[in-house]
Amino acid sequence: MSAADIIKELPKLTPEERLSIYRQIAALEHLDEIDAGPEFHAAIEQGLRSLETEPVVPLDEVRAKISQWAGR
Repeated sequence: MSAADIIKELPKLTPEERLSIYRQIAALEHLDEIDAGPEFHAAIEQGLRSLETEPVVPLDEVRAKISQWAGR
């Protein structure tokens, strides 16, 4: 499975599953050595929950809007 395949499947997971994956990646990359604090973890959890309730804008659409805003 490629990284693109994994990324494509992430929205299908529960917030708890995504947080578990995040923590595993943090451990593999030794990011767990950085104490981000409870506010950071709460923000991550809130962001993951918002993926289920907020509309998702495709990256191509975001790029097009940025180009429009920049006057290109």
